Amino acid sequence: MASSRRLSYRWRLFIPVVGMMWIVLAVLVIYHYKREVAYRTETVKSQLALINNRILDAYEHGTDMRPFLDFIDQYFANSDYDEVLVSVYDYNGNLIDSIGKPLFENPLLQAPSGERNDTIIMKAHTQESLDRVASSHDKSMFFFTSNKSADGLISVHTAMPATATISEAIATEPSFWITIAGIAVAVTLFAYGSTKYLSRSVTLLKKFADKIEDTSRMSGDFPDFPHDELGDVSRRIVQLYREKDDAVERSVRQHQIALNAVNEKARVKRQLTNNINHELKTPVGVIRGYLDSVLSSPDMDADTRQRFLQRAQQNVERLCNLLEDVSAMTRLEDGSGNIPIDDVDFHDLVFTLENDIAASGIAGNMEFNYDLPLNCHVRGNANLLSAMISNLVKNAAIHSHGTQMGIKLLIESPKFYTFSFWDNGTGVDDANLSRLFERFYRIDSGRSRKVGGTGLGLPIVKNTVEAHGGTISVHNRADGGLEFLFTLQKWSAQKGNPGNKNVKNA
Repeated sequence: MASSRRLSYRWRLFIPVVGMMWIVLAVLVIYHYKREVAYRTETVKSQLALINNRILDAYEHGTDMRPFLDFIDQYFANSDYDEVLVSVYDYNGNLIDSIGKPLFENPLLQAPSGERNDTIIMKAHTQESLDRVASSHDKSMFFFTSNKSADGLISVHTAMPATATISEAIATEPSFWITIAGIAVAVTLFAYGSTKYLSRSVTLLKKFADKIEDTSRMSGDFPDFPHDELGDVSRRIVQLYREKDDAVERSVRQHQIALNAVNEKARVKRQLTNNINHELKTPVGVIRGYLDSVLSSPDMDADTRQRFLQRAQQNVERLCNLLEDVSAMTRLEDGSGNIPIDDVDFHDLVFTLENDIAASGIAGNMEFNYDLPLNCHVRGNANLLSAMISNLVKNAAIHSHGTQMGIKLLIESPKFYTFSFWDNGTGVDDANLSRLFERFYRIDSGRSRKVGGTGLGLPIVKNTVEAHGGTISVHNRADGGLEFLFTLQKWSAQKGNPGNKNVKNA
C-alpha cells in the first residue's frame, strides 16, 4: 500500500532536476532583469542630466536661454521625454525660465530642514544631495536633478514625472518575458526527457521484477535497456537471474529425471521380482506334483515312476536355466561398465560355436550357418558374446518354425561392425515385434514353457550388445523370418589398448 502511494523513481528524479534548473533560471532572470531596468533607468537619467549640462553650457557661452529652452522643448516633443520639467533659477532663487510648470517657487525655501540653503545648492551636483532634494519633492517624480553654473549665478533643476510613457521606457520589453517563458518550457521539457531517459533502466527493471513476481518465470528476450552504464548493470542483473533460473530449472529437471529413473528402476525390480516369482511357481509346482505323486504311491509301476521323475528333472533343469538367466541379467545390468574386454576374433568364436551348436542340439531341426570374414576382430568378452549368439539360436529354434538360421557381416565402418542374425521362419506380427526385448515376454507362452523358454533370452541379448557399446534392433525379413541387426566395436579402432580393459559405451 505504501509503495503504491510513493512517487516513482522517474518523478523523484524529475522534480529535483527541474526545480534546480528553474532556480538557476530564476536567478539569471532576476539578475538580468535588474540590470536591464538599471540600464534603462541610467539611460533616462543620463538624458535628463544632459539637458542640464546643455543649458549650463549655453549660459556659459552667452546664448539666449529662452530660444534654447524652446529648442529643447521641441526636440523632446512626442518622445519619451515630452513631459520633462526644467526650471532655471538665479542665485537668489528667482525663476529665470522653465520648460513646463516650474518645479519650485523658490528652491532655497524648499531645502530640507536643518541644513543651509546654499549648502543644498552647492552640493546639488552630487548624488547624495540630488537624492535628498528629490526625497523632499513630489513623490510622483521619477527623477530629479539639479546643477549649478561654474560662476554660481544660476542653477538648473530637471525632473521627470512618473508617467506611463516613462514607465514603459524603463520597463522590460514583453519579448523578454516571452523569451524567458520559452526557456522555462524548454528547460522543463529537457528535464522531463532527460529524467525519462535516465530512469528508463530502473523503470524497465521494475517491470521485469513485477513480471517475475506475477509469473515466477522469465520468458521472452531481454528488455530493451539503454546502452549506458545503468543499462549495462540492468542487463547483467537480468542475465544473472536468467542463469539462476535456468540452473534451477536444470536442477529440477535433473532431479525429476533422477527420480523417474529411481522409480523406473524400482518398478522394473518389482516387475522382475513378480515375474521371477511367477516363473518359479510353474516348475516348482510341477516338480512338487510329480514328487508328491511318486512318494504317495509306493505301489506305482516302474515305468510311470521313471516318467514322473524324468519330468521333474526337466523342470529342475528349466528352473536352473531360469536362475542362470536371472543371474546373467543382474550381472549385465549392475556391472556393464566392468566387463573384462579383450581382442576377440569373431570369426573364430562363431566357428567354434557352430560345432557346439551341432553337438548340443540347441538349434533343433534348423540348420545354422555363418558368413564372416577372417580376422574379424571385435572388442568384447568371448564368453558373453558366445552366450548371446546361443540365446539367438535358442530363440530361433523355439519360435521361428523355420529350417535355417545364420549370422553374417553386413557393414564395416571405421569403428563398428554391423552383423545380421536371421532365420527363415514365420516372423512376428507388428504388435509383438516391439516387445521382443521385454523380460519374460513370450509370444506363445504355452509352447515356450513346454520347450523350456525362460522369456529372458532376448533381453539378455540386448543387454549384452549394449554392455559392449553397441546397438541392436529387430525387424521382419521381406522373404519371411526375423532379422536381428546388432553392432560391435572393432578392435582396430582401439589399437594400442591392452586386453582386460573395461568396456565403455560408445
